[in-house]
Amino acid sequence: MKYDYLVVGAGLFGAVFAHEAKKAGKNCLVIDKREHIGGNVYTEDVEGIQVHKYGAHIFHTSDKKIWDYVNQFAEFNNYINSPVAVYGDELYNLPFNMNTFSKMWGIKTPDEAKEIIAKQIAELNIDEPANLEEQALKLVGRDVYEKLIKGYTQKQWGRECTELPAFIIKRLPLRFTYDNNYFNDRYQGIPVDGYTAMVEKMLEGTEVRLSTDYFDVKDEIEADKVIYTGMIDSYYDYKLGVLEYRSVRFETEKLDCENYQGNAVVNYTAADVPYTRIIEHKHFNFGKQPVTVISREYSSEWKKGDEPYYPVNNDRNNDLYEQYKKLAESEGKVIFGGRLGQYKYYDMDKVIAAALDMCKEQLG
Repeated sequence: MKYDYLVVGAGLFGAVFAHEAKKAGKNCLVIDKREHIGGNVYTEDVEGIQVHKYGAHIFHTSDKKIWDYVNQFAEFNNYINSPVAVYGDELYNLPFNMNTFSKMWGIKTPDEAKEIIAKQIAELNIDEPANLEEQALKLVGRDVYEKLIKGYTQKQWGRECTELPAFIIKRLPLRFTYDNNYFNDRYQGIPVDGYTAMVEKMLEGTEVRLSTDYFDVKDEIEADKVIYTGMIDSYYDYKLGVLEYRSVRFETEKLDCENYQGNAVVNYTAADVPYTRIIEHKHFNFGKQPVTVISREYSSEWKKGDEPYYPVNNDRNNDLYEQYKKLAESEGKVIFGGRLGQYKYYDMDKVIAAALDMCKEQLG
């Protein structure tokens, strides 16, 4: 059988493209090397709890068109992301706001908080930040940096903050209001029935083959064009060099208690705690189940064979990606898309917007 489009990857990008292609009357085949659809937004039902298998995914956007688009496929709840951070025996609200500063310094007003932060920054006398540590100190002062940024960032990137480039932290928003809502976006929530059900609806009526590696079947499947959402350097067998990624390892367990930590997301910011955060999945959907499921997240350096989670967009990697992009532009029928195909960290709404833009180019 001949297809108009072979879509490699059943994540959000591939599912949106396949849905729109089907609507436009195109014949599409979607394949994925994993045994499930959904890519990294895949959710698995465990005792009625939608477990975010590959890390927490909270949908948020300020784009009403994108919000209306995803609401075709799922009913969203009114979850508001309000993480907390644990540093030793202390607990702080995130993002950095008046609740954080009040707990840290025993103050009540925005002026008091601003004065403390400004004084700390002035004492440091940092002119042009030479690394991430200096950049963060110049933005938030010593106390916030030492307790809530330093250890967490070291774990996330696997190196000392003094060894990381300053541009990684271009800004650190300080909110001088008592508001724990992590995102400023107008629309926010999580699908009531989980992301897998949402992606399933997107792919309704489209042929999908799972546990299928593109490189094993590419010569057997006839298609006019290929939408490839895997790693662009892997597609070219790393012939120009290997792009760097960070990976994440999850330790997930079911516990015989109703409520383990009282919040969906708890960050552990001290360097001596090996994991970056604990997710308690039931709180994403206000669950009342008698059991709970938690996941500890460990950040790690990516190596071949690992699952890539986010690109390391430093100068070296960006230059290498541009070389791969030139190669990709010379391809006759393969088009690269998504986080791995375009070597770009995308929030979910931006993935969908990018997929819809590609649909306009391809489908008219």
